Amino acid sequence: MIEMQENRKSRYMTVFLLLGIGTSVFFVLNICIGSVQIRLLDMIRIFSRDGLGETPERILMDIRLPRAAAVLILGGALSLAGYLLQTFFNNPIAGPFVLGISSGAKMVVALIMVFFLGREIRVTSGAMIFGAFIGAMLSMGFVLLLSGRISSMSMLVVSGVMIGYICSAITELVVTFADDADIVNLHNWSRGSFSGMTWDNVKVMAVVVFMTFFAVFLMSKPLAAYRLGEAYARNVGVDIRFLRVCIVIFSSILSASVVAFAGPISFVGIAAPHLVKRLLHTAEPIWMIPSCFLGGSVFCLFCDLLARTMLSPTELSISTVTAIFGAPVVLWVVAKR
Repeated sequence: MIEMQENRKSRYMTVFLLLGIGTSVFFVLNICIGSVQIRLLDMIRIFSRDGLGETPERILMDIRLPRAAAVLILGGALSLAGYLLQTFFNNPIAGPFVLGISSGAKMVVALIMVFFLGREIRVTSGAMIFGAFIGAMLSMGFVLLLSGRISSMSMLVVSGVMIGYICSAITELVVTFADDADIVNLHNWSRGSFSGMTWDNVKVMAVVVFMTFFAVFLMSKPLAAYRLGEAYARNVGVDIRFLRVCIVIFSSILSASVVAFAGPISFVGIAAPHLVKRLLHTAEPIWMIPSCFLGGSVFCLFCDLLARTMLSPTELSISTVTAIFGAPVVLWVVAKR
């Protein structure tokens, strides 16, 4: 028994080490690879203030570093949101994109952006996150109402997809009435993109996401009990209603943070938790929560690197690449179930 526990801990530590190395490697690759190549030695020289000229330094410090940091943070947030929703609905293919939560957040953010941009008012990061949160909660509210009337989880997923289509249609209608100068930016954002990230964006998303991550991690024990059934959770003293409210709010905050800055991103919230679960051979929240975050970061860093470089100088939308690698994982999960 003791030997089995030691083997499990050894496996968990190995997985964390691999995810940490993967995150570091892809983070550095995202910084170095692009239309202007920056070698690792050049990057060290820039950080040490030796200087390589204004252009490489600006590319590194003002474009690639904030973008890579945003991909790391938001990729982890999206994966963690997917894990929370899968736990809440007890459905292996529940996720922010599939259930229409990302589309609801996108709809409200598009409304806010068009309203403010039309009046030449600057939209703050906080306003975008708040708007995305309201949209996510609206979509989540509809999904929860349907879950009370629909016993089949597969039909619940179909209903979520329909909600997503409705929200996306409204978003397209809103974008159509935007000013010509704003349509291109809104269209690129609505398809999912990490381009245009700034250090101000990174600071805001880091505070929101890491505070939420810490709060979710504190819920590890109640979540572990909830996974074993509501009756068991009540018997060990878990307040089921409060726990459900927390899961809904925290998953919505994480989804809203992603949509507010990068637009809707598909399949990461479903694929990353399942891949991590296969590596760990466990679904215990105390291990899954941090490893899901790292797994989502690795997945998004890898996909964003391909989105930038695969058809360079043309940049693909991030959702196109995440769908290529994430959709087969979802099909595999459905086939196994």
